[in-house]
Amino acid sequence: MEMIKLNNGIECPVVGIGTFMLSPADAENSTREALKMGYRLVDTANAYVNERAVGRGIKGSGVARGEVFLSTKLWPSEYENPNAVDETLERLGVDYVDLLYIHQPAGSWFAGYRQLEKAYKEGKAKSIGISNFEGKYIEELQTKWEIVPQFIQVEAHPYFTQTELRKTLDKYDIKLMSWYPLGHGDKSLINEPVFTELGKKYGKSSAQIILRWHTQMGFVVIPGSKNVDHIRDNMNITDFKLTDDEMNQIAKLDKNVRYYNRTDSQLVQFAAWKPEFEKK
Repeated sequence: MEMIKLNNGIECPVVGIGTFMLSPADAENSTREALKMGYRLVDTANAYVNERAVGRGIKGSGVARGEVFLSTKLWPSEYENPNAVDETLERLGVDYVDLLYIHQPAGSWFAGYRQLEKAYKEGKAKSIGISNFEGKYIEELQTKWEIVPQFIQVEAHPYFTQTELRKTLDKYDIKLMSWYPLGHGDKSLINEPVFTELGKKYGKSSAQIILRWHTQMGFVVIPGSKNVDHIRDNMNITDFKLTDDEMNQIAKLDKNVRYYNRTDSQLVQFAAWKPEFEKK
């Protein structure tokens, strides 16, 4: 597995298993099977309400905890809960996480960021990040942070390459972790002729070509699936390399158009909603 070095010296795999929208049963199975086949990055969140299942999947895989890069996110309703980090670790069944995010710039999000910094200093989070903090939110955070985050998790794909955001990320050496890496399964993206042709050249699917594009852009990618064959295919992307010319061809697809457009009213709703966490 290829690795990427973070601004604090820690290394992270460039491909991981995501668990967004997976039921606890599916999250446990996908995590366990992904780790067995060689994955070493797992991403979850308070809001996915499958953290306990992910923890069970890690234990069931037989892979040592120290070999797994485990990522999760605090939800806005947890930002002012002084026990939020410890409760998250308890659900996951671990003493620390490798990456801890605040999930949305909602509610008292700066209190949430202070929780991350505290967890980082205490060794409960080996690295910290922000999720969905674009535009004015990351601009404001820059004036307040004590510890520069290692990661941002945002929507990114060949139709939306986060050109403006990456200017800030490059300044601080903050890495980007992509969600909706395949354009939310949009067939018009996946079936773009450039991906079809490159797939024929390299003996890969269009989805594998897109995922490889992500890693060569310097992004970490976390496609989620409950299909074991898809999970295996999503990892099988590091045995070839796109040329500079091919990367330039793909760059021409950028439309600066995203699939998910969050509203201010949704941020208010996010702050009010409290996940119903899995029972022990």
